[in-house]
Amino acid sequence: MLTLKKSLGQHFLKDESVCIRIVEALQEQPFQQLLEVGPGGGALTKYLIKIPSVDFKLVEIDQEKIDYISTTYPTLKNNVIAGSILDIECPFKSTFTLIGNFPYNISTQIVFKVIDWREQIQTMVGMFQKEVAVRICAGPGSKDYGIISVIAQAYFDTTYLFDVDESSFNPPPKVKSGVIRMFYKGNPYEISNHHKFKNLVKTAFAQRRKQLRNPLKPYFEKDFLSQEIFTKRAEQLSVADFVYLLNHMK
Repeated sequence: MLTLKKSLGQHFLKDESVCIRIVEALQEQPFQQLLEVGPGGGALTKYLIKIPSVDFKLVEIDQEKIDYISTTYPTLKNNVIAGSILDIECPFKSTFTLIGNFPYNISTQIVFKVIDWREQIQTMVGMFQKEVAVRICAGPGSKDYGIISVIAQAYFDTTYLFDVDESSFNPPPKVKSGVIRMFYKGNPYEISNHHKFKNLVKTAFAQRRKQLRNPLKPYFEKDFLSQEIFTKRAEQLSVADFVYLLNHMK
């Protein structure tokens, strides 16, 4: 009997139909290398291991779950990386696909890790707390549109796939869940400095109810601040608008 560790945000996925839908969504794009994040009790693993001709690795921080996966699926024993997805080195030298029923307490950080590894991750299919999943995929003008929406969508096509009910887990979480797909599209906006872009977006949304002229004033010349774009709020700007501002910063 596996132990549930609340400190790691663990909820075991038990609905087989949900597992199958997630794996089907994953297989819509071809891949040769796959990383599963937080396999836990192996709800997805038992389907993923059946995909032919794939170099399959897993990352798990909980030693009890590592032992379980290694015992239940002996062919995976040497493929499990002990540690947190947030701390490990990139597990493949070339492009790969990532999947996971992500711990909700670090799910936003995982998305930023995916963005950091963007040139190697072709596709990510993952389950998140619904609120986070919606934010990642939200468009300009929406109350859900924010920092993670802009930065993720600068490099990825993001798609909200489907809801997952609380009853699909043991124990049921107190929130609904959602499955999304992120498909890497390169750097279509030609962002030359990712760190600077990230800081710009974070600064703009720090005072999301105010006109942009207030939080962004230190970053632009006085004449440029007279443009109409600065009378808008951060949530009204598209990714292209943020890149336009990035290209005119001091």
